[in-house]
Amino acid sequence: MPGIDLHTHLAPRVDEPPVGPPALYRPDLLEEYLDEADLDEAIVTVPPPFFRQDLDEPEARTWVRSVNDGLLQARHGHDRLTPLAYLPLEHPELALAEYERVRDDATWAGLTGAAGGGSYSLAAPELAPLWRALEDDGRMLLLHPGATPDPRLNPFYLANLLGNPGETALAAAQLVFGDVLALHPGLRFVLVHCGGLLPAVVGRWQRGADTHRPGVPDLSESPRESVRRFYVDCLAHDPAVVDLAVTTFGEDRIVLGSDWPFPMGTRDPRALVAHRGEDFVHRAETHTAQAALGRRATQPCLSPC
Repeated sequence: MPGIDLHTHLAPRVDEPPVGPPALYRPDLLEEYLDEADLDEAIVTVPPPFFRQDLDEPEARTWVRSVNDGLLQARHGHDRLTPLAYLPLEHPELALAEYERVRDDATWAGLTGAAGGGSYSLAAPELAPLWRALEDDGRMLLLHPGATPDPRLNPFYLANLLGNPGETALAAAQLVFGDVLALHPGLRFVLVHCGGLLPAVVGRWQRGADTHRPGVPDLSESPRESVRRFYVDCLAHDPAVVDLAVTTFGEDRIVLGSDWPFPMGTRDPRALVAHRGEDFVHRAETHTAQAALGRRATQPCLSPC
């Protein structure tokens, strides 16, 4: 089965000055990375500067169409680069409309949206029609942090070092405590950066539920059970955190993710999970990745799965 990197980025050419690393605009360089890493396929999304969560709905409608159409054009002729369509979760009706616009194009492997930042609470009833549509269609949604709204994180690069992991955990908490995951068991969410802060706080979430803290609702399933519905990439930069993620989410929920071409990523995602053995690495890059994407395995797993 092909080895898959589930977390890479490309940028479309839009009518604005280029942002981010120049390699974002070079799909040929992404394919070179795949060759160097001995991987077969990259799942690509637009990077956070293209989320533009500050736009009002009419502006966002035009922008999102340009971004998604531009991403298709950017990867045209590069069949190893499989795109995810961006959905503006800060505008629930628009997010559903954009999904309906792209849903029948088999080029898209799934969807992506911003974790936290300016997004609607993922527990909000306004997003329920989108969750139902994604569940009915069996489509994956990768949640990637955009920009934290907390100005205290501006110094020391903390908006990325601390804000991004926190925004991912916030989005996950909304899905857990909003009972979204339990009520829509067919939904498949992928969290980047190894789940952000979630593995470190799920025990606290469970304690809050067990002791019926104010504001914690009665849930269909416990937080510890619910978080095991997430898939997460391996991008923790710390084997101990990878091991904690395995304990939190399960061995069958970890995929490879490099965050190419950003400096906070890696050019060797296998190295981040190599300490868990060859069988684990093989499952992460093949069978688990295929399961996250909703694809059927094309051949049996020869290693223990």
